[in-house]
Amino acid sequence: MAERLLVVKVGGALSHVPGALDDVARALPRLARAQPVLVIPGGGPFADQVRRTQHDLGVSEDAAHWMAILAMDQYAHLLADRFSGSRLADDLDALHEARRGEVWILAPYRWMKRTDPLPHSWDATSDSIAVVAAAALGAHELLLVKVVSGTLETLADALLPSSCPPELVVRCLTTPALLARAGAEREPPEPAASPARCPARPLLRPRR
Repeated sequence: MAERLLVVKVGGALSHVPGALDDVARALPRLARAQPVLVIPGGGPFADQVRRTQHDLGVSEDAAHWMAILAMDQYAHLLADRFSGSRLADDLDALHEARRGEVWILAPYRWMKRTDPLPHSWDATSDSIAVVAAAALGAHELLLVKVVSGTLETLADALLPSSCPPELVVRCLTTPALLARAGAEREPPEPAASPARCPARPLLRPRR
């Protein structure tokens, strides 16, 4: 890898908060001045629809898993439309040569289908997918951008610790804290939650 990536997971719930995605769009180019940025999308309203469809029509866990990953692809295209100058990727290969100043957005279905690194259940969310992608790319920091402030224990999914290498620093923060990190805050930001290093547990491996 030419330069270490900063991985930023943009939660799907931000799409329901007026101005939140605009704040993220302001922060990302500033963050990319120091190192290339990779955005991992949440599922947003598209994943919500998958949940409703599974409930109403009795969709299997396997089918719902891949439908939810496709929902992340849809949210990735929404974010690419909102984040001027960003670039879409559907696999990790192109990201090994990402350069400072670049903002990439991962549409993860193709890569996830090929590697299949997580259980097929709602316990595995886009947070865990962000961790697996960050680990695969050798990133040293992952920012989970949420609607509310909190800790990994209260905001991240239960599978995240088992999919996270100990050298990866994971921070949960809201959009005001992200703007502050980027040096673009509009108002005094809230204190950022203390960073957490993931426990030393083995990564989940793809099924064979």
